[in-house]
Amino acid sequence: MKILDKIVKDKKEEILKLSLKNPISSLENQKLFSRKCISLKDSLLRSSSGIICEFKRKSPSNNNINYKSTISEVVRGYQKAGAAGLSILTNKKYFDGNIEDIIEIRNFAEIPILRKEFIISEYQIFEAKSIGADAILLIASILTSKDILNFSSLAKSLGLEVLVEVHSYEELKKISGNNIDIIGVNNRNLDTLEIDLNNSIEMYKEIPDKFLKISESGISKVESILRLREVGYQGFLIGENFMKNSDPMEEAYNFIKEVENEI
Repeated sequence: MKILDKIVKDKKEEILKLSLKNPISSLENQKLFSRKCISLKDSLLRSSSGIICEFKRKSPSNNNINYKSTISEVVRGYQKAGAAGLSILTNKKYFDGNIEDIIEIRNFAEIPILRKEFIISEYQIFEAKSIGADAILLIASILTSKDILNFSSLAKSLGLEVLVEVHSYEELKKISGNNIDIIGVNNRNLDTLEIDLNNSIEMYKEIPDKFLKISESGISKVESILRLREVGYQGFLIGENFMKNSDPMEEAYNFIKEVENEI
C-alpha cells in the first residue's frame, strides 16, 4: 500500500473515533469557533517575500526533522522573521503534530494559520474552525471533484479560506466553484515522495488567473524563490528547509531577509 493510501486509511479510522467522542455540535461550542479568521490570501498579497513558514517535527520521508525546537519559540521566531503565514501539521501518526499545536499558538499568533492536514471529512473542517485555524488545505489527489466543491463551500461558510493543493493537470481539473482562494502546486509527488521544482513552473500556466498561486515543497534556495516569482508565483510554502536546522527561527529570518533584499 502506498504511503498516501495508508495515511487516508488511518485518518478515516481516527475521524470515526473522534466524531463519536467529540461531535460537531461540541466543536461549534468551542470558544475559538466564533473568532474571525485572518485572511491568508491578503497576507500573501501584502507580503514582500510571500513565504509561509511551516512547523514540522517529522514526516514519512524523515523520521526526525526537529524535536528540539518548541512550537511556541519557532512560531514567535517565524513572526519576527516576517513570515506571511504559518503552516501547522496536525497529523499525529505520520508527522507527530496535533490540534493542540494550533490552539497553543493561537493565543499569540498575529499572522494566519493554515491547518495542514489530510482532510477527507466535513468533521475536520468544523474542527479546524474550532481550534483557531484561518485556512484549510485540501489535497486534490485524495479527493473527488465533488469533495473539493462541498468541502470548500463548507469552509467558506464558516469563514475559513481554502488552499487546494495539486501536483498535476489531472488534479487541477477536479477544481470547480467559487470558494477556493489559493492553488498550491506541490513539487513533491505524494506517491513517490520525489521532488521536482520544475513541476511548479510547468503547472503555472495551467492554473486560472483568478486564483492566487503558490509553490510548495522542495524550496531551499533564494534563487528558487526568485525563479518562481519570475514565473508569477506569489507565495511559497517552506517547511523542512527551516525545521531541519538547529535554529529554525534564525534560518527563517536570514532566508526571508535575503529574499526581501533580492526583490
